[in-house]
Parts: sequence; structure tokens; C-alpha cells
Amino acid sequence: MADVSPPALPLALPDVDAPPMPAFAPRGIVQDGVPLPDFVIDSQRGYPDVRSFRRKFGLLLPATNTSMEYDLWEIIFRNSQATLHGVGLHTTPILTPRPTLQTHADLLAYREQIVTGTRTAAETARLAKPHAIILGMSMEHILPGLAPIRESLDGVRDQHGIPWATWHDAISPALQHFQARRIGLLTPFDAVGNTNAAKLFTDLGFEVVTTFGFACADALHIAHVPDWAKERAILERLAPRGHRLDAIVQCGTNFSIVRVAERLEPQIGIPILGINPVTFWHALRLTGITGPILGGTRLLREATGD
Repeated sequence: MADVSPPALPLALPDVDAPPMPAFAPRGIVQDGVPLPDFVIDSQRGYPDVRSFRRKFGLLLPATNTSMEYDLWEIIFRNSQATLHGVGLHTTPILTPRPTLQTHADLLAYREQIVTGTRTAAETARLAKPHAIILGMSMEHILPGLAPIRESLDGVRDQHGIPWATWHDAISPALQHFQARRIGLLTPFDAVGNTNAAKLFTDLGFEVVTTFGFACADALHIAHVPDWAKERAILERLAPRGHRLDAIVQCGTNFSIVRVAERLEPQIGIPILGINPVTFWHALRLTGITGPILGGTRLLREATGD
């Protein structure tokens, strides 16, 4: 099994409120252009972000993704008076052209496009001084296996000196919480994408018993797969007892599964681990936020403090 042990918690976080914060222009606070020497904010205190004063996450998303930010904000708002009080997101799009994936050379070119787009998005997100980066993009359907995914992304995140939460690092500890070995995959991918995705989980040491892919031909259209179809795929194709699954794993960040999982987990008796809540769970753990979180599936209710 691959080495997937999470780093010691919490990681060292950047001091995004280091004084002077906020810094002021030399003339100070003004009214009608006239300085007000008696109206002073002591910026040496290092005031935090008014909204994201506890944790500010940079969220990197493909420009076609309309689902993941919504999922995470929905979880944050539901828990904004408790565990996630003062947690916020700063979202930056990742720009990549439409891929042509017919040859090995095409694959290498697209990988470079993803790396370049991710690097540029990360540099943009850092302007907001986040405590950590959440990568809202997976590559397991394009790159077969753990090694090429790490080769493509680890160099990008190592440049920035702040924690990154990625899907390929998050899913193993999530599955380990439930002692899950036999899994089924639910994805928006086609047959080739599912084969590649299964290779990632095999490399991580899990047994992929079955895969179900909606074969979306356009990344934007992934968000339009209706929830009833996801529910039918889980109940009729993945969860039957004959498969003897320990968990269902959902791939694809534009393929929201949170509400479906919340409805079906009590019914099928096994966890449904979706990429969006799992990666967010990992980001929270990396930055030292623990405690039960509602509305984000069993994992966030049960395992945030692991």
C-alpha cells in the first residue's frame, strides 16, 4: 500500500495577519480628503480578515466547474455558527484548453497545460494570502495511477510554501477511517477514464470492485447530470449486496454528490465519499480545524478530529 500517512497536525501556517495589517497610506484615515489624526486603527495589532478570520482557503477550480465552490460554501454556511465560524474561500479559475487525447504526445501536452494552468491559478490565489490551497481538480481519469499524478502536481505545490489539500492525498485517510478496502467508483468519466481512475485507487492499496461512469463528453455538462440519475446508479448498480462494498467513492469535482450522499448513506449502510467533501475535510485537518461538521456526509460528521 502506498505511503499516504497525513503530516503531523496542524501544519505550520503562514501568518497572513502579520502587522502592519491593514497598512494605511502616509496621511492616514481621511474624511473629504482631510486627515483625521484622532481616528486611528492600530495596524500593529495585525487585524484579521473580517470574514475569513479563522481560515482562508484558496480554492483552485477548472473554469468550467460550477459545483465544488457551491458544495463547500453550503457546508460552511450550515456550520458558520459552530465549527466553521470564520472559515472562507477565495476561488481562482484554472484555465486549460479543450484537450485532444488521442496519442501519448497529446496526453503529455495536456498534462503540461494542466500544470501550467494550476501554477498560474495558484500564483493568483496567493495574492489573497490564504492559509492553505485546496486543489478542486482531479487528474485520475487522465493520468493512470498515483505516480504520474504526483509527478505532475507535487512540483507545483512545493513552490508555494503553504499547505495544499489534494484529492489523491485526501482519499486514503478518509477510506482508512472507515476501514474500507473494497470500493465502487461513481464518476462522470467514460470507460477509459474509469480504467485510469481505478488505477489510482489500486496504487493506493484498495480493491476496485466495480465502476460506473456517466461518460460526459464536456466538462461543463458534468454539473447537469441530475441527482436522480446518481441515486439510481448508486442504488441499482453500485450498492447491491453482491458487490460487498465497504464504501462508494465519487470522482469529479464538478459532479456534486453531497446531498445525494446525505440521503443515501443511511439507506445503503456504507459511506459515500465524494471528492468535494473529502478534499475539504482534508484541508480542515491540515490546518488544525476539528470537530463535527453537519451537512457534509458521514465523514465530516464522524472523522474531522481523526
